[in-house]
Amino acid sequence: MILSVERAKWLQVQSENGVDEIGNPVISWEDAGSYPGWLDLVSGNSPVQNYNAKISESSHYYITDYYRALANQDPEVCRMLIDGKIYDVQWIDDPMGMHEHLEIYLKAVGGVGSGAD
Repeated sequence: MILSVERAKWLQVQSENGVDEIGNPVISWEDAGSYPGWLDLVSGNSPVQNYNAKISESSHYYITDYYRALANQDPEVCRMLIDGKIYDVQWIDDPMGMHEHLEIYLKAVGGVGSGAD
């Protein structure tokens, strides 16, 4: 299964770069790869809403081919930058463990320059 899209979608991983003058961690986002795929809006009444809090908070799905590096990422420290918009990664699912494709549950949090970056 090979997916084709016009624009690249970037996965970014959070890292701590020391602390500021009052002791708060300094957070930065580093690119961890580009994964072509499809972004889709989640409809309002999903039957999986009671399945998992992370899933029910999701506003979008992102479908891509299976990439081991992506499947092994910790969603707690990941976000995706897609068409200038920022999405927090809620969950990365390898349906039935088949290693055919990944379903990434996302939550829209803002756009570039919105203060969320």
